[in-house]
Amino acid sequence: MLDIKWIRENPAALDAALARRGAEPQAAALIGIDEARRAHIAELQGAQERRNAASKEIGQAMAQKDAAKAEALKAEVADIKTFLSTAEGEGRRHDEKLRDALARIPNVPLDDVPTGKDEHDNIEIRRWGEPRSFSFAPKEHFDIGEKLGLMDFDAAAKMSGARFVVLKGALARLERALAQFMLDLHTDAHGYTEVSPPLLVRANALFGTNQLPKFGDDLFWGTTATRDEVEILQSKIEDYRQRKLAIISEIDEFGDYIEGFPSTERGAQLKHFQTPEIVELESEKRYLFSELNRYETALRAKLDDLSSPPSRLGLIPTAEVPLTNLVRESILDESALPMRMTAGTYCFRAEAGSAGRDTRGMIRQHQFFKVEMVSITTPEQSLAEHERMTACAEEVLKRLGLPFRTVVLCTGDMGFGAAKTHDIEVWLPGQGRYREISSCSVLGDFQARRMDARYRPEGEKGTRFVHTLNGSGVAVGRALVAVLENYQEEDGSVTIPEVLRPYMGGMERIG
Repeated sequence: MLDIKWIRENPAALDAALARRGAEPQAAALIGIDEARRAHIAELQGAQERRNAASKEIGQAMAQKDAAKAEALKAEVADIKTFLSTAEGEGRRHDEKLRDALARIPNVPLDDVPTGKDEHDNIEIRRWGEPRSFSFAPKEHFDIGEKLGLMDFDAAAKMSGARFVVLKGALARLERALAQFMLDLHTDAHGYTEVSPPLLVRANALFGTNQLPKFGDDLFWGTTATRDEVEILQSKIEDYRQRKLAIISEIDEFGDYIEGFPSTERGAQLKHFQTPEIVELESEKRYLFSELNRYETALRAKLDDLSSPPSRLGLIPTAEVPLTNLVRESILDESALPMRMTAGTYCFRAEAGSAGRDTRGMIRQHQFFKVEMVSITTPEQSLAEHERMTACAEEVLKRLGLPFRTVVLCTGDMGFGAAKTHDIEVWLPGQGRYREISSCSVLGDFQARRMDARYRPEGEKGTRFVHTLNGSGVAVGRALVAVLENYQEEDGSVTIPEVLRPYMGGMERIG
């Protein structure tokens, strides 16, 4: 999320950055929303100041026995209270409107990111390894796996539908071996701390890493709110309802009391109860009843919303989500940075908008295994850390002996939250082209502002937002695809890369 103060001070810079991404200008609209919010804050503060002043004047008027002035001031205070009860809610709506608008604005690309429309405008920065020369026509991974009898898409489709696979025997072990090799490399050689995180997260975690609100359609949603959350809300609603009933009961008792007098005497009895103190007390009861009703309505709406996506638990599309959120709403010591974490997890993506793309095989699955790297740094460390993270992902492919190229993504192909991205593309001889296997991005403080993740610089009292980075280290399913295609033999067997043989029990060949 971008800083509204920066946008107010640099509207042209924001619109220029959006133009580089192929997006419409947004600065004027955002500033307009912020000006309305700021004007409402000023009005609210003015009303609060006047309420405090009028309350003091009531005491002064009563001390001077000026009943008329005191009553007028009481009426003014009551009006201000009524205004404030609605104005505070309106203020929250102004805040939410600005937050929602900012949440839909992508990150500003770094100056050295190439301007372009799509993947054709990405710039290659290096290559490693020479693609193998085959004496036969190389097959694609799904033909290899199905011929071995170890890759079954039909069985998976019967259970789960399209874009799932069942791996068996040596291929299931190869997938596990790849993940273990990557995690060992990143923890032992690259200094990352391994983490085993939750795979189900709340909506605020997905918001923190910018999957929400823009990419909600690409997520799978799990269970709704817990039974405890529902029972707490129901208990609060019942408490408000009982307090409202108590007020109604008191009013009814008073009505019954008056009704007990002959009709000729009721007027005199009512007049007896019209003292300023009793009138004020009854006014406060009516105000309390109104407030209780408002709170009960709001809680009922929240209870109704528990089944909606923002209140449910989402399956993670990448371990970036839980790893990055480990620092949400916290203040780190500068000495703890950079913080480097890695995790091997299943990931879940609905692949919205991918109809017709990679419909065969394991390239684009709803469920896949991936080793993720996340770094938390100071602003001064983040660019060097980006280069380091990219090198860590490249090292995985070097040790597996898989040819690859590294490209810097152009503005039109870059992810929503990224300030700069390196994609690593592995060579797939069955397809005869390079395909993405890792994406390493530096995001600046874009996610930190959403999560309120900060650090305290040494010797300073104030805090600053951290910078976050994430990258695949690498996608395990696609690594398995690459191994099958690059190490296939003419007889249909697959040679196991030497670095993986210790994880395969010494096995040298599949098939």
